[in-house]
Amino acid sequence: MPEWGWWVLGALVLLGVEALTLDLLFASLAVGAVVGAIVGAFGAPVLAQALAALVAALLTLLVLRPIGLKLLKTEGTDTNIDALIGARALVVERVDSRGGRVKIGGEVWSARVTRSGAEFVVGADLVVMSIDGATAVVDVPNTEPDSGSTGE
Repeated sequence: MPEWGWWVLGALVLLGVEALTLDLLFASLAVGAVVGAIVGAFGAPVLAQALAALVAALLTLLVLRPIGLKLLKTEGTDTNIDALIGARALVVERVDSRGGRVKIGGEVWSARVTRSGAEFVVGADLVVMSIDGATAVVDVPNTEPDSGSTGE
């Protein structure tokens, strides 16, 4: 196999790894490998091929990768626990400041309320205010601290 063929093979392997990570790191390195292959195809020595690949990979990592990551970033799309903030929580086991259970999007979570003294019975409709570890911190929407409502 010609020297440039090894560079192409390396680029293909790097693109395969990139397909698994989607971080644009290995794609940047693959660009460097392609440049090394092009330089090698013109008959340059291996050292020149490696230097060209290194320069291309570094330029791609430092210049193009940040631009690509900005373009790929989905703004406004909450995922994981961020997507649960503000979600409806249905009480399935009495909830107070010490604990309880709620159903959020079909899953049962341990829960507690944000205000001491507040408690909610089974069937109460609450909102997820935050997530603390594996516990949903819930309350009624737009709750004022001195509202006097306990949900019972």
